[in-house]
Amino acid sequence: MAPTRAATLSRNDVNTYLFDLDGTLLDSIDLILESFHHTTRTHLHRELSDDHWLAGVGTPLRDQLGPLARSEAERDALLATYVAYNLEHHDAMAKPFPGIVGVVKTLHGRGAKLALVTSKMSPGANRGVHLLGLEKELPIRICADDVVRGKPDPEPVYKALAALGASPESAVLIGDSPHDIEAGRAAGVATAAVAWGPLSRETLEAAAPDYWIERPTEVLEL
Repeated sequence: MAPTRAATLSRNDVNTYLFDLDGTLLDSIDLILESFHHTTRTHLHRELSDDHWLAGVGTPLRDQLGPLARSEAERDALLATYVAYNLEHHDAMAKPFPGIVGVVKTLHGRGAKLALVTSKMSPGANRGVHLLGLEKELPIRICADDVVRGKPDPEPVYKALAALGASPESAVLIGDSPHDIEAGRAAGVATAAVAWGPLSRETLEAAAPDYWIERPTEVLEL
């Protein structure tokens, strides 16, 4: 079933908002793709297509790069190269999506429970939150290195709910990939797909999110 526009619905019981980072709060897809290309050029002397990497958006880096490695040592080298390149170029290539920072600040001002639920490792996630200027609003950050199983497994969502002392019935997970939607659904929270990420509407509709968010301000209407 196609998702319903958030602007036409109201869930007055929602007071917990779980945000993905890349593609949802932070416009960093070009940085992510170039980090992957640099990594595979450096270690494997080849590149994979943008579509290959975009299909894994929302899953942990270890799950995306691990299958390419021929040994544990090579996997660790791939991860280290990616992280180093990504952090070096982060602030020059990433930026907030227009309007989203104000939305998070407004929710915080309302007393909503907020958390970051990302497949990024903590160093990159913390850099992203700093660039967004949302350290105060998003002190709870569930990252790839905080869980055994990342999205689409529900473990990160469960961990965020526990940290916030929130129930699944009061929460919505907002993300830009089918992996976000799958993780949220498995954890029993409502799910919302944003229109401004790198994936097509058709791809996201196939994941059947509960809400479709065209503009950041529509998050305030959930």
